[in-house]
Amino acid sequence: QLQASGGGLVQSGGSLRLSCAASGRTFTSTGMGWFRQVPGKEREFVAAIRWSGASTYYTNSVKDRFTISRDNAKNTLYLQMNNVKPEDTAVYYCAADTSTYSSITYFYHASRASSYDYWGQGTEVTVSS
Repeated sequence: QLQASGGGLVQSGGSLRLSCAASGRTFTSTGMGWFRQVPGKEREFVAAIRWSGASTYYTNSVKDRFTISRDNAKNTLYLQMNNVKPEDTAVYYCAADTSTYSSITYFYHASRASSYDYWGQGTEVTVSS
């Protein structure tokens, strides 16, 4: 129901935009997020966005470089990746979380993979130095 795309090979300092298209149901009222994973490591939180798009959250290592956004009319989530670095190399997954959280606790829940109910299949990003 979630299809991630847009991954590929990019040089360090370059840009890439990932997309996550939903099908079969709408996710316009759910929080969504991006995670990434490298072999042998746990899935890592990258960014999250509330259902309205009004609030966004990032892990420190991507702040000021990545931008998460969504187009609810198209039922699509995006991750704009600028100034990418070799350490951004990973498989990137989009996910949807159908639970509701208060503003105070939102980041706590949204940054945990266990909070998410639906996952895309992943798209691979490789950053060359």
